[in-house]
Amino acid sequence: MFPPVESAEPDGLLAYGGDLSTERLLLAYREGIFPWYNEPPILWWSPDPRFVLFPNELQVTASMKQVLKKNLFTITFDQDFPGVIAGCKETYRPGQDSTWITNEVEAAYTKLHKDGWAHSVECWMDGKLAGGFYGIRLGKCFFGESMFARVSNASKAAFITFVQRAAKEGIEIIDCQVYTDHLASFGARFITRKDFIDIIKKYQF
Repeated sequence: MFPPVESAEPDGLLAYGGDLSTERLLLAYREGIFPWYNEPPILWWSPDPRFVLFPNELQVTASMKQVLKKNLFTITFDQDFPGVIAGCKETYRPGQDSTWITNEVEAAYTKLHKDGWAHSVECWMDGKLAGGFYGIRLGKCFFGESMFARVSNASKAAFITFVQRAAKEGIEIIDCQVYTDHLASFGARFITRKDFIDIIKKYQF
């Protein structure tokens, strides 16, 4: 069990400790909570406001429309989850001393994938993995976790293709967790934690 999300600190920190078992992770996501830490103990977060993207609000720049039109990339789904999470793990993040994707996190989310909860989107170029991202799907809610790109625009192409497909499949909300300029450029925006919880409670099953 987790404390009520309303008891989180101003920065969103809600709890620490526990483990990354499938049961605990699924409970966390269903309550609007996610793990994020560099070293033990595990830290659990539920920020307010929450940064999200509604698929029908996706914005694609003219330059990215041209990139997609050229068919430089091949986009696949759930074809190489281990490769995607490994790519996210090795990617340098400005301002971070180390990746938050520890071996423990990698193993936990790989198990979630094998159990059908975690999903990956791959972007290929010339037969090699150029970028992608992964996250958790619960019903009509997708909880994004991490993305990477080894080739310029690879993660953008993967994300745009995913969101367009998500809209067709009836996904109502994509959780982006916290603000980034990258995701804001696609139309992601802040909503209150209460609104976020209300939405995921309605659509996660």
